[in-house]
Order: sequence, then structure tokens, then C-alpha cells
Amino acid sequence: MSIVTADTAPVGANSNSVWSKRWQRFRDNKLAMISLVFVILLMLSCAMAGPIAYLTGIDANATNLLRRFKPPSAQHWLGTDDLGRDVLLRLLYGGQVSIAVGLLATFITGIIGIGIGVTAGYIGGRFDNVLMRMTDCIIALPLIPVLIVLGAVDLTKLGLSQTAATSPAAVFLRIVIIIALVDWTTIARIARAGTITLRDVDYVRAATVSGAKGRYNVFVHVLPNIATPLIVAMTLSVGRIILFESTLSFLGFGIVPPTPTWGNMLTNAQQLIISAPMLAVYPGLLIFTTVMAVNFVGDGVRSAFDPRSETSKGSH
Repeated sequence: MSIVTADTAPVGANSNSVWSKRWQRFRDNKLAMISLVFVILLMLSCAMAGPIAYLTGIDANATNLLRRFKPPSAQHWLGTDDLGRDVLLRLLYGGQVSIAVGLLATFITGIIGIGIGVTAGYIGGRFDNVLMRMTDCIIALPLIPVLIVLGAVDLTKLGLSQTAATSPAAVFLRIVIIIALVDWTTIARIARAGTITLRDVDYVRAATVSGAKGRYNVFVHVLPNIATPLIVAMTLSVGRIILFESTLSFLGFGIVPPTPTWGNMLTNAQQLIISAPMLAVYPGLLIFTTVMAVNFVGDGVRSAFDPRSETSKGSH
């Protein structure tokens, strides 16, 4: 039996690698590809908010009561709101905040969940029981009320000055941390289940007998082998976190005006739903399409990383 190594493998062998097959399976999912293109274009558009504001000379937060409820025009493509502010620019800036919360909170959620799950699964015993019972307690809490309660916490009571507590950066980080503290449970359970499966396999035991420490086994043997379900879970959580942020902002416990987010823009528009319905339609439609697109991308990633999808294709 011949063994193909990296040095002796033909150049074309890379096209048959695991990652190329996953990418091919993802590309075959038309809905996931369309959603991915949409998400990328949306992120690029939101990133252009600053240059657009600079080139047009429009301040997204500057009020002008003489320009209230202006219809779409060459200067204001989506018109103006009840305070005379450009709707398009505020949507783009709001997208920056909402998407940034989704990505950063997902990253922190992944760190917390993977850390707790892998630690519980690898050590086991009473330590595992304590961490998993804590996880069950978090899961049992009603999520939205908990987010509202945590969002209403006065940061000045924690030692911050009034200026620091109400700064946009502090409010942004507070929302990210609040969501991350309550949304790590799914990733923790996935990481724990994978770690329990791997900690007793022969090569991990052999490494332990050879003198390898637990940290080495975790980073070299465990994490690379459970990366697939974790990537899928984190991809799917981005849309959910964007929806959480929008909900908090809509209820008044998230990012506060004048900093725009899709959620607080929707809140401001609810009193104008009859006279200016498009002010509610624009942010609501963006929240809906973004969350749906991210979820479709997540479903595509899950299918691409599932080896059974290849088997099912070959069986027909």
C-alpha cells in the first residue's frame, strides 16, 4: 500500500482536499451563495457610509427641521426622516453597528462557550457537573427579559463616570458583553460533547502516556477535530445576535440615539407608521433580510461541512 505525502502528492491533489470539497458543496447551494453575496455587498455598503458622508457633505446626525419628510431625491436617495436627517446614511451607519455587534458578540460567545465546554468535557467529573448545571441554569432563563434587565443596569453604579457610561463605545461594548454572557450555552454544549468523544480515543491517550499535558492535547488534538460543528454553530448565531441587538434597541435598552441602529430607527418610526411608513419599512426590511441571509449562509455552511451530504449525493 502506497502512502501519498505532501511532498509526493501531485499538484492537482489540492483540488480534492477536504476544504475544496466543502467549498464546492457550499457553491452548489444556490440560496446560500446568493445570501453570502448579499451579506458581503451589505457589509461593503455599510463600510462606505463614511466616504459617502464625506463626499456628499451630509451629517447623518445633523437635524434640519426645514427638510423633514423629504421624498427621495438626488441628494437624499431614500428621503429624510422626522428630524430632516438622511435616511440612507443612517441605515448604513446603523448597519455598521448592528453587524459589528453580531460579529464581535459571536466571537466573544465562541471564546466563552468553547472555553467552558472543552474544559468541562476534558476534565469531567464534578467539575463537568458544576459547569453543565450552570449552563442549564442559563438556558432555563427567559432570554429577552434577562437581556432587558442587564441592559437597564446603570453603569455609573459600577464606578464609571456619567460621561464614560453614556459614551457610544461604552454602550456598544455593554450590549456586546450582555449578549455574549447569555448566548454561549449552545456552543459550550457542542464543544463539551465533542471533547468527551475525543478525550478517550487512542491517539489522545497515547499522547498523555508520552507525557503530553492536557493543554497540548486540547489545542493539538481536540480543538482541530471539533472545529467543524463549532464553526457552523457560530455562523448560525450571528443572525440571532443581530436580532437580539435590534430587539434591545427597539425596546430602548440598546444603542441610544443619536447613534443609529436598525433597532432604534424602527423605534423612532413606530409613531410615524401612518404618516411616513417607509421610515419603519427600511430598517425592518434590513433586519429581516440580513437575519434571513445570515441564517441561509449558516445552513449552507452546515451542509457543506456535513460529510453525509457527499454520501447522499453518491447514493443516487
